[in-house]
Amino acid sequence: MLTDPIADMLTRIRNAHLALHKEVSVPSSKMKKAMAAILKQEGYVDDVSADDTAITIRLKYHKGVPAIAGLKKISKPGRRVYVGSSQIPRVQNGLGICIISTSSGVLDGASAYEKKVGGELLCEIW
Repeated sequence: MLTDPIADMLTRIRNAHLALHKEVSVPSSKMKKAMAAILKQEGYVDDVSADDTAITIRLKYHKGVPAIAGLKKISKPGRRVYVGSSQIPRVQNGLGICIISTSSGVLDGASAYEKKVGGELLCEIW
């Protein structure tokens, strides 16, 4: 039984990148699908395909170097981190993104700032 499925997804992506795999499969959920869609939209992964049980993420490389340099889980089961729209952090001085679970759905930091909504700060990706 997993206590933190989002951290499991991020760890699978991190480990697959370190092993230079072409794709990684994670168990499916609505939040993970939304996070994977954000990763594709922002250009961190090549493609995302989902069915009822699993999400398959095709990883992106530039000359053998992973497109994702780092992943960090911020909000954890023991310590939830919430931010207002004015407190959304800039990741790596604007070179990365943060993913936030808001009342408007799962959004990246820039979209949440534009919509003036805050929420739970899930992770940072650069």
